[in-house]
Amino acid sequence: MTEESIPPQLLEARNKIDEVDNKLILLLAERFDLTRQVGELKARSKLSAFDPGREARKLATIRALCKEHELNVELVEGIFSQIMTEVVKNHRRFQGE
Repeated sequence: MTEESIPPQLLEARNKIDEVDNKLILLLAERFDLTRQVGELKARSKLSAFDPGREARKLATIRALCKEHELNVELVEGIFSQIMTEVVKNHRRFQGE
């Protein structure tokens, strides 16, 4: 498919998707910056890198939001589980575990 044969509406939709993807990356970077701060605070306060209660509450909220917005719960929960696993790994690194 050449760019000339693509309907303008499709190009516009793709451009908007690219913009949303860019925003998602920026939001993810912001989230990891905030979790870095949390990890440093936990390390200084000698708190556990992993808070199972917090993670369970967060995933419950995510599941509810997915249902509210008709998103694939398993997909989004899986993405956030991966993000949280990475965060805990980073927090453990701050604590020298």
